[in-house]
Amino acid sequence: MISLKEDINKALEVLKAGGIILYPTDTIWGIGCDATNTEAVEKVNQLKGRSGDKHLIVLLDSENKLASYVREIPDVAYELMDVTERPLTIVYSDAKNLPGNLIAEDGTLGIRVVNHEFCKQLIGRFRKPIVSTSANFSGQPSPKSFAEIDKELIESVDYVVQHEQEQVTEGQSSMIVRLGASGQFELIRK
Repeated sequence: MISLKEDINKALEVLKAGGIILYPTDTIWGIGCDATNTEAVEKVNQLKGRSGDKHLIVLLDSENKLASYVREIPDVAYELMDVTERPLTIVYSDAKNLPGNLIAEDGTLGIRVVNHEFCKQLIGRFRKPIVSTSANFSGQPSPKSFAEIDKELIESVDYVVQHEQEQVTEGQSSMIVRLGASGQFELIRK
């Protein structure tokens, strides 16, 4: 087993080259890429067999970086992040500074600020947001552990993170909330 630092370094090389990684998150195992790279985002959609109308989410390592990708952040967003015990993905209005194939037609974008050692370090060192989508082909159930990931998918990515592969606790998808610019919110997934 390689060290956490080596694992992050290898994942960084792939992200910087526009490749796709398979990695542990604060929820379930994910497929990811550089969220600022249009071609990499398209590769993720193609790998999963997804149509472009189903949008991916973005992970950040700090709430301080939200303003770089969302025009207006309602105060309730910070309140929700503070009180929610589970990982929380917030769908914001009026996303910016990211490729068109990542932002929905209505200008919205799902963003989750992670509280997960591997992700925080990876995103912090990468200095850019990364895409996160469940590590499965479109239409298949989301894997709750690394052992449940389809072998074909594992062989299709550019790098598989070694950290947490042996973890036996089953991951759980994030809660998803949609926020309006004026602060109203709607629970999309518990």
